[in-house]
Amino acid sequence: MITVLVVDDQFLIRAGLVGLLRAAPGMEVVGEASDGAEAVALAAETNPRVILMDVRMPGLNGIDATERILARAADPAPRVLMLTTFDLDEYVYGALRVGASGFLLKDAGPERLFAAINAVASGDALFAPTVTRRLVEAYARQIARERPPDLDALTTRELEVLKLTARGLSNAEIAERLYISEATVKTHLNRTMAKLDLGSRAQAVVVAYESGLVVPGR
Repeated sequence: MITVLVVDDQFLIRAGLVGLLRAAPGMEVVGEASDGAEAVALAAETNPRVILMDVRMPGLNGIDATERILARAADPAPRVLMLTTFDLDEYVYGALRVGASGFLLKDAGPERLFAAINAVASGDALFAPTVTRRLVEAYARQIARERPPDLDALTTRELEVLKLTARGLSNAEIAERLYISEATVKTHLNRTMAKLDLGSRAQAVVVAYESGLVVPGR
């Protein structure tokens, strides 16, 4: 059973999501919040597996709420799936940087919603990685970090896996490209995230671009 917390400041959208999830097998809505502050409190109280988080809300927005939730969460931390109206949104990029697992457009149908929730709940591939990659490419150029991420701790194979992950390949596609098993791919990626102190695959994608390992547009 996948427990889900729904966060959106628009009542009709929030109610629609809750209704869909309550009718879906294998999913349980453990709470609904109308703003970021309420989401932080409910996340601590209900410990959901997945949080559907609206990006733009009055008061505490989705990015700040996500950062606070993940900073305070016990292991395993919830997987945050951002909800947005636009597929190129600097707010979503910021959310990925602080640890969100991916994002979903609000006009997505029920099947895509359920697939996204299942994907992030399993901790496997980012949902719609090619779209996420496009978003990262669009905003990575604009981000000036005081100190780029240090990738020196990674092995050659870990760098290869990270680069292919950032280019939007799934674990199966990376395994085929490198002639290794999917389990080995996952092991390399998990070790990479541990070495870089990252909480999600999405953060690994962002780091790959911000470090220059992958160059936007190429």
